[in-house]
Amino acid sequence: MDTPAALPSDLWERTPPEAQAYIRALASRLSALEARVQTLQEQNCALQERLHQTSRNSSRPPSSAPPQSSRPRRPRGQRRRGGQLGHPGHTRTLLPMEEVDEVVVLKPDQCRGCHAPLWGDDPAPFRHQVIEMPPIQPVVTEYQWHQLACPACGETTRAPWPAGVPSGTYGPRVQATVALYTGAYRLSKRTTQQVMAEVFGVPLSVGTISPLEQATTAAVAAPVEEARTYVHEQAVAHLDETSWCQGGKRAWLWVAVTSLVTVFLVRMSRGGQVARELLGEHFGGILVTDRYSAYNWYPVRWRQLCWAHLLRDFEAMRGRGGRSEEIGDALLAQAHQMFTWWHRVREGTLKRSTFRSYMSPLRREVERLLEAGSRCGVPKTAGTCRDILKRRQALWTFVQVEGVEPTNNTAERSIRPGVLWRKGSFGTQSAEGSRFVESMLTVVATLKQQQRSVLEYLTTACEAALRGEAAPSLLPASVQQSQAAA
Repeated sequence: MDTPAALPSDLWERTPPEAQAYIRALASRLSALEARVQTLQEQNCALQERLHQTSRNSSRPPSSAPPQSSRPRRPRGQRRRGGQLGHPGHTRTLLPMEEVDEVVVLKPDQCRGCHAPLWGDDPAPFRHQVIEMPPIQPVVTEYQWHQLACPACGETTRAPWPAGVPSGTYGPRVQATVALYTGAYRLSKRTTQQVMAEVFGVPLSVGTISPLEQATTAAVAAPVEEARTYVHEQAVAHLDETSWCQGGKRAWLWVAVTSLVTVFLVRMSRGGQVARELLGEHFGGILVTDRYSAYNWYPVRWRQLCWAHLLRDFEAMRGRGGRSEEIGDALLAQAHQMFTWWHRVREGTLKRSTFRSYMSPLRREVERLLEAGSRCGVPKTAGTCRDILKRRQALWTFVQVEGVEPTNNTAERSIRPGVLWRKGSFGTQSAEGSRFVESMLTVVATLKQQQRSVLEYLTTACEAALRGEAAPSLLPASVQQSQAAA
């Protein structure tokens, strides 16, 4: 029989069989209890880590923090609040005189000292401009559609319907304004109804808003599809996704951001096929994302992993204590140094060639620390380090390729309006509603990048749809000209 490791063999041989059986039972029970304690300790550590998750050490948004939570405070500086001495002021610039509608001249009649009469002009009077909105009165046009009988043959003929006149009650600017309020400003349909009535004097029912939205979706469908195709040809694209709800079912809102165009999709899947749809099958640029598995189909040598996400991973490592804390601290120090240099590159105070030479030893140290972390004995830290090392080449693309950022903050900022939309409306009720969300988010984000007016664009697109013409492109004029020349 096997001798328990804690007992000498001679002592075990002198132990009665009944006692040996009891000792073996106790030893077996002790092993089971130790395994159970180990499992509970691991579960407790996981729960403690989840309990202490914040936006700094996980992917949770800052808005998820409870009101009583306190963020680490920076040391208070010596400067007083407000504008500093020598800081250039920001004041509203006066409009030129040709853009002023009315000029009111204010002249004193008499001297405030001796009360003598005054006359003449001040060569440089003080100018004060007041901007006011006139009362808004909608323009109502009535079309009286006559049909007349022919005196010769008796045939009845109705006048032809003029091009550009809607068959419904509301014109293209009303339609565009409604789409702007619900799609760009994220107002509810009932609030939009109130604004249209109280501000513009346009009465409409809540049920009318959805058909106006769908008509706007159809009006901009071709330009939105053109923008999506344009993304397929770009040198750099940032992708991100967030949860959505369509018809009470789980869905996902996706975004692809390039330098001049941003496009959105709502799909029922979070899989890689949606990323392929956004990028196109023949995309050959640099893809900037987080480490989510839906992007793993793209070659790692043409990817850039988001260092903002890595910072949160390193913070999480630091919070696990022991060897993991040492690895996390060291990785954070290297990451902060990298960002210091990178900010100088963007400011133009550090040459890119110098930055590359600085980054060579930093890259070796980061990868060495990740290798050490993969063997640190803390399961979650080791797994994170191994996962990052699988894509180590994608950590450093921004160092070699100009125009590539080390973070995916561009996509995260662009998808934020979609997150606010979801929080306010709880998603969409139908596929048609999701198409409106996609179209409006695409139009608003793209025109904002190009500093173009959303309302004027939507109005023009709705007018073009009424005339049966093509809507204006979402691409910049320079791109359209180059495409036409090609």
